[in-house]
Amino acid sequence: MKVLVIGPGGREHAIVRSLQADPYVTEVHAAPGNAGIAQDVPVHAVDAQDPGAVVELARGLEAGLVVVGPEAPLAAGVSDALREAGFPVFGPSRAAAQLEASKAFAKEVMAEAGVPTAMARVAADTAEAADALDSFGAPYVVKDDGLAAGKGVVVTEDRAEALAHAEACFAAGGTVVVEEFLDGPEVSLFVISDGTHAVPLAPAQDFKRIFDGDEGPNTGGMGAYTPLEWLPEGFVDEVVERVALPTIREMAHRGTPFVGVLYCGLALTRRGVRVIEFNARFGDPETQPVLARLKTPLGRLLLAAATGGLDDADQLAWRPETAVGVVLASAGYPDAPRKGDVVSGLDEAAALDGVSVLHAGTAADADGRIVTAGGRVLAVVGLGPDLRAARATAYDGVARISWDGAQYRRDIAQKAAEGGIAVPDPSRGRHAADAGRPAAAPLGASQGGSADASAENETEVR
Repeated sequence: MKVLVIGPGGREHAIVRSLQADPYVTEVHAAPGNAGIAQDVPVHAVDAQDPGAVVELARGLEAGLVVVGPEAPLAAGVSDALREAGFPVFGPSRAAAQLEASKAFAKEVMAEAGVPTAMARVAADTAEAADALDSFGAPYVVKDDGLAAGKGVVVTEDRAEALAHAEACFAAGGTVVVEEFLDGPEVSLFVISDGTHAVPLAPAQDFKRIFDGDEGPNTGGMGAYTPLEWLPEGFVDEVVERVALPTIREMAHRGTPFVGVLYCGLALTRRGVRVIEFNARFGDPETQPVLARLKTPLGRLLLAAATGGLDDADQLAWRPETAVGVVLASAGYPDAPRKGDVVSGLDEAAALDGVSVLHAGTAADADGRIVTAGGRVLAVVGLGPDLRAARATAYDGVARISWDGAQYRRDIAQKAAEGGIAVPDPSRGRHAADAGRPAAAPLGASQGGSADASAENETEVR
């Protein structure tokens, strides 16, 4: 099988590497790729958001599978065009990708499917946003309703800052979703879907803010690790049964089956598991450590999803090691990332045992040197027998790489390695957590029923 991977980032580099390790995959191509991907496989200078150009490339390559990596090509209808041209595609249609492209749409789907999530209100102007902020209180959570490359969310105790973010979204022609704040640790779970069935990958945890201690502005993600030894038993099964499958069934019921990765961003709250958000693709930077541990051939798994064959999928196999990924970002990231700085130490880092270096925002200059070409430049993944060892390996690799103004967090997975992740006990904290909260019911549901029932499905979209 010949596979074409669409996208330019670190997630796509990780997918390419995993596909190369699949004996069923004879050839891998990428478009447009980046400087690191170009060292591994042929790359093609095609606009990833141009459906016609991508279809033409797939035809020329006679691709047996096309994997669409980022959210923007999905929202542009690239997967739709490929399917119409007869190609097996791993990636949802533009209609199904609305689960990520519109947070208000995702809330509506969750309400109809009975998926537990935060209460939310959609606001189209300053007055509506202010009223919603006052309704939920601090900490304030304001999300750009559309695609924002992982940086459209503000969580703050400062009402003025929250309102300013909403106004910036309005000024750009968008709307916002204002939510109640969800307490508890966050978890990312990728669920592979063929439109009917669901196969979960290993859970991971990522780190969004730019600075150590979760300080500073949100980014696309500064690192991640997997597995999560502190998760309660049965967590993955619960998420599949209560979140992923109901969502997949609702999307099929709407006539827009979801084929691809349903990225479930979750919070383990005092009221149980709650969905923070859905994405319609592999997450970055979680994909890098997750795929580093996957032993099951990736190409065959994605082809099964693309062709409706996940009901025959075998149990996934995983390497026993822990994986930690640390992102190195350019100077000025996330506000004004600087480009063109020469990167050194890549070969030295990649030569370390247990280390892999995955490129994201990189390019080759006229002299063939690797230079920075975006905000998040590299992800260094370390494997080890436990979390402490994996962290040490990853940071050993990071220490070998440098460029002017490079920045990275030094505390990725540190709290978990030191045993500091506390998971709330829903059976003990639920009623206390509910005290003083505004009443709500699922969209389209009756206002009757028990208090426990309304607390179980806390979706409200106005």
